[in-house]
Amino acid sequence: MDLDAFRWLLTPAGQDLLERAASAPVDPLRASSALRREAAAEHVAAALTQTDLRRRAAAKFGEDAAAMYFTPEGLEQATRAPVARHRAARLAAAQVGTAIDLGCGIGGDLIATAAAGITAAGIDLDPLRVEVARANLDALGLPGATSVADATEVDVSGFDVAFADPARRTARGRTFSVDDWTPPWAFVVALLTGTACVKVAPGIPHELVPEGVEAEWVSDHGEVKEAALWSGPLATTRRRATVIGNGGLATLTDEDDLDPGAREVREVGEFLYEPDGAVIRAGLVTAVSAGVGGGLLDEHIAYVTADRPYLTPFARSYRVVEELPFKEKQLRAALRERSIGRLTIKKRGVAIVPEELRKRLALAGDAEGTIVLTRVAGKGVCLLVEPLPTATSRP
Repeated sequence: MDLDAFRWLLTPAGQDLLERAASAPVDPLRASSALRREAAAEHVAAALTQTDLRRRAAAKFGEDAAAMYFTPEGLEQATRAPVARHRAARLAAAQVGTAIDLGCGIGGDLIATAAAGITAAGIDLDPLRVEVARANLDALGLPGATSVADATEVDVSGFDVAFADPARRTARGRTFSVDDWTPPWAFVVALLTGTACVKVAPGIPHELVPEGVEAEWVSDHGEVKEAALWSGPLATTRRRATVIGNGGLATLTDEDDLDPGAREVREVGEFLYEPDGAVIRAGLVTAVSAGVGGGLLDEHIAYVTADRPYLTPFARSYRVVEELPFKEKQLRAALRERSIGRLTIKKRGVAIVPEELRKRLALAGDAEGTIVLTRVAGKGVCLLVEPLPTATSRP
């Protein structure tokens, strides 16, 4: 979709075509044939593209997606709405009045910032993304400004905070090297000498985080979405894990990781805890261990065990039913003896592919079970476990 076609979609005739595209047949060929009797081919293609992107965007933006506009790349790179709202809430809590989004894309973070009552401006190198971001602010009735500009050439001194989300793709595809980011890592480091927030990949090495900067890893319903670097007065700790769930969000920091006893390796207790991915990325597994009064199964593996049950938003909890044989032939016999035909396989620290193992086990039975394949003090073990109710975190 080009800029002229998108601008046409914002006209009354374009809006009418969008409404008809939304109710057109799902099959793209039939829909295109029906709509091309009434509009130019490029306009029909733009309308059908928006209709498809809005359906896909519902997973990230909820009900707002039906009124928003997207590009395929912009939707893929946009922050999920719950994560963007959390970030905006942190800015509002810090009494930030103005913010500039350096590389606003289609406006996901810009929308959340404006909705939090912060005066927001967004810039981007791509005129189409800038136009889409402006249209999204208008569609949702939010204030804000957008313009085409190079983030590395913008004076941010007039804003309380600068936000950046460097592009992590090159012509060769996704890049894992910070030197290939746009803007580059050197720009990010310079930005973090002031008051800033920078969204980065969750796999960022801890040693790259500048001194005095807070690194926060965020998961949404168990899936790690990003890391964010906070600087200046926005940095309140060194490492943080934030988990977002149906009940709201909860946060864990390195200040919760001060109990040396939580780092001890111990035998399997009655309960097992599988820390959230954000907790693991933040290096706060032992903070979970301290919180549940437990210890580690292995010093190199992110499983915690304890003798009492705890509901925690930072880990999935299981009751250990019994230890089963680790070797495949004996394990198959043990599972068949228990009539387990539907099997969930969880594993850490062992070279096993769950899907392949499940096929080889060839189980049949009416019961359902969950096994954990891991190491305890360096030795491979298989634990039959029973999932416990999920903790409901409070906002």
